[in-house]
Amino acid sequence: MEKSTNITIKVNTSLARDAKVLAARRGTSLSRLVADQLEALVQGDQVYAAARRRALRRLKRGYDLGWQTPTDREELHDRESLR
Repeated sequence: MEKSTNITIKVNTSLARDAKVLAARRGTSLSRLVADQLEALVQGDQVYAAARRRALRRLKRGYDLGWQTPTDREELHDRESLR
């Protein structure tokens, strides 16, 4: 099991009371409730960061759309080939 550390947070009194009630309804402690939410938040951020890195690598590599440079001005402005 991973080592735990204590943290101190300040929240307003009514939020603390409501959070304790929520934790009790869920059958857990306030500490566990907060730890689970922090873990989900951090994990979501890590997943997002990894997806962002992958997307940026793909953009840097580029996409082959099969376009070829026209050989001359006439071919460039040839609207018949678009139909």
